[in-house]
Amino acid sequence: MGYENKLNVEEKVATLFQPDTLMPAQFLDTYRRKTHLAPETHLMLAVLEDAVACFQKYIFARDGKGREMFREAEEWILAEESEWLFSFDNIADALGLNPRYLREGLVRWKRAALEGRPKAKVYDLAERKNGKGDAPEPTASGPQFLKAIGR
Repeated sequence: MGYENKLNVEEKVATLFQPDTLMPAQFLDTYRRKTHLAPETHLMLAVLEDAVACFQKYIFARDGKGREMFREAEEWILAEESEWLFSFDNIADALGLNPRYLREGLVRWKRAALEGRPKAKVYDLAERKNGKGDAPEPTASGPQFLKAIGR
C-alpha cells in the first residue's frame, strides 16, 4: 500500500490545509523553468501561425510550390495524431487551444473560400477566329493596346 492509502480521511483533509514547505531555491526554480519554456512556446506558436498562413495564402495557388505548401499545411492540420511533439494537436494543446475546434474552424474557412471563389469563365474560341481559321494575331498598336497602357 502507498502512503496515501495509509492516511485516514481526517488526515487527508488536514494535509490540504497545511502549508507546503519549500526551500528558496525550490521556489525560484518554478519561475526559472517558466522562462526556459518561453522559447519553445514561441516556436510552437510560430509553427502554428506559419501553417495557418500557408493554408490560407496558397489555397488557390496555381504553381507547384504553392500547391505543395498548401497540401503540406492542410495535411498537418487535418492529421489527428498526437505522437509527434510538433503535431497540430500537441501544439494547440500546449498553447491552450482546442485542436478540434481550431481544425473545424479552418475547414469551415476553406469551404467558405472555395464557395466564394469566382467561377471560371468559358470562352468560345471558335467565335474569335477570323476567316482563315486562325486566331487573330495580337498587335502592339491598336486602340485596345493603347487603352490598356493608359494612352
